Amino acid sequence: MNPFASLEPMDRQDFVSLMSPEGQQLLGEVDYQSKTDLVKLVSGLRAKGHDAALVAAVLTQAKLRHRAAVKFGEFAKRMLFTEPGLEQASRLSVAALHSGRFRAAQVKVVADLGCGIGAESLSFAAAGIDVAAFEIDEVTAALATYNLLPFENARVELADVTQLDLKAFDALFFDPARRELTGAARAQAVRKFDPSAFSPNFEWVVEQCEAGHVKAAGIKVGPGHPHEGIPDSAEAQWVSVNGDLVELGLWFGAAARPGVKRAALLLETGIDGTITKHELTSNSTAMTYAPLGGLAEYVFEPDNAVVRSHLIHVLAEQTGTHSFSTEIAYLTGSKPLENPWLKGYRVLENLAFDRKKLKARIRELEIGVLEIKKRGADIVPEQLRKELAPKGKNSATLIVTRVGEAHRVLICQPI
Repeated sequence: MNPFASLEPMDRQDFVSLMSPEGQQLLGEVDYQSKTDLVKLVSGLRAKGHDAALVAAVLTQAKLRHRAAVKFGEFAKRMLFTEPGLEQASRLSVAALHSGRFRAAQVKVVADLGCGIGAESLSFAAAGIDVAAFEIDEVTAALATYNLLPFENARVELADVTQLDLKAFDALFFDPARRELTGAARAQAVRKFDPSAFSPNFEWVVEQCEAGHVKAAGIKVGPGHPHEGIPDSAEAQWVSVNGDLVELGLWFGAAARPGVKRAALLLETGIDGTITKHELTSNSTAMTYAPLGGLAEYVFEPDNAVVRSHLIHVLAEQTGTHSFSTEIAYLTGSKPLENPWLKGYRVLENLAFDRKKLKARIRELEIGVLEIKKRGADIVPEQLRKELAPKGKNSATLIVTRVGEAHRVLICQPI
């Protein structure tokens, strides 16, 4: 096994090796950082007589733990991961939202159906909710068991969730696998965007959440999940963490809030680690556009949670802004705004999108540092930057978009 290989899904032998006394000792000793000299580290471990396969498995875990700190903080240092498991796992701050839903619904026992490496179960158990976690992949179930060892109120079983009698639980949580878990595609960890190809099947998952015996239920899906694939019975909440759109949560029964059908939630982490929440909600599933008007002095880029939830009209009403082109997710106004949902730019010039003239203007303005954004424009920002060849002492942001029905480029300064 190549110790520098990509972070692949773990196989059974790797897990057995990591559970050995030697593997556990090495896991505790190896401290991987982004600047770690891997050649020196591997050579040192091999010189001590450690097996090459074990060294590779330990280094893979060390790398994954280092990456997982963003999602799990200090907990990552004692957890085990797979590459797909870590990618699909919720951040603890987001998993805490999920457990908060079930606590508010006074849930006593939740079934975590497709628990992966156990991130959600960890949060549920820490919130004092009894957890029955189920996973169809043997190694992943073993990892979840390892990660949940500190919690007496959590158990993990290897099972196909479609074969379970779910009436024993008063709450259900699903994180349907959006990857192939068998055959050659398992190693490639190919993400699935087609809800009908989820495992378990998305329609079956929804049926369980809408079942009469279920007190509360939730489904975690990717934030790009189509609106037409959202059940009428669900509250849909798009979650953004520090501007990074991370998930769409579908909530049923007592886990859904009365009078809320669509929501955008932004979590902002302060310097001291405190988390501030901002939320927009609507009691309607209809797609409503922001009012349309002319381009003003300032352009605002909404957070992607607002864009995906189709709640730009709500934000526009709250901020006194409007759109300047149908179906383009930018807002505009006559004054600068400080708003957690918006990134603001002052429009310096509004030009027709002509590449040659734009290149000449960039040179005249001596712009050397150039950020390029686009919406409603068929361009590749990296290619356009090469064409423009910016050079100079100044910096600017280009927004290539539509103003009304015309293709325009806005030369802007961030505010």
